[in-house]
Amino acid sequence: MSGSITHSDSTRGGMRRSPAQPVRADPELLARVGLFADLSSAELIGLAALMRPRAYARDEVIYLRGDAGTAFYVLATGRVKIALTSPEGKELILRRLGPGDFHGELALLDDEPRSADAVATEASVLLVLQRDAFRQFLADHPTVGTKLLATVSSYLRRNAELIQDATFLDVPARLARTLLELAGGTDGALPAAGAVIPDRMKQSELASLVGATRESINKWLGSFERQGLIRYDKGQITLVKPSGLQQRIY
Repeated sequence: MSGSITHSDSTRGGMRRSPAQPVRADPELLARVGLFADLSSAELIGLAALMRPRAYARDEVIYLRGDAGTAFYVLATGRVKIALTSPEGKELILRRLGPGDFHGELALLDDEPRSADAVATEASVLLVLQRDAFRQFLADHPTVGTKLLATVSSYLRRNAELIQDATFLDVPARLARTLLELAGGTDGALPAAGAVIPDRMKQSELASLVGATRESINKWLGSFERQGLIRYDKGQITLVKPSGLQQRIY
């Protein structure tokens, strides 16, 4: 990634123009964030008052791995990817976030540098809570802290699964698992036949999720389509036979 892009957790690089800045955080959005589900209306309004909306352009860096952690983020609109990037520029996407999701909490909890990159994949608005306000908020609301620990645990389990898949599964198996997850398959439950992955996926992005090359993803998408497992049309992926994809994993 270019060092000329400005990101909020670091002062490196030059200035990049972002979309117009919204004027305030929205308590109604915060009410839909699972982390804050138990807060009263007054508490949500108080939390919103502590947060500052910031707009990011598509492909704008929010922070990079190694940056000091200074803020917690809730995604109001748009999409963000959390990724690792090798010195050679190869990318592995750990998480894809949409409205109501949050990130940036790990560095604030352990005072360590950022452990991954965060980049807006489309024009986005994030609600930003600075470190001191974040920690005081957790101290005042222990139930939120408990939920946050559960979320961090799920991230650790997901990262362990990524390592296990990369070690023991071949590319088509990893691709099959990723397609099922993107279509909404969780905890062993298969998506329905005909389920459509909500986002149109570029092969390069799918490759970053799977941990493979774009050429390899292109090859196996074609193979899955010829086997009648999926339909692939201009980035739109439909799961024709989810059970067949599941069989390919094992």
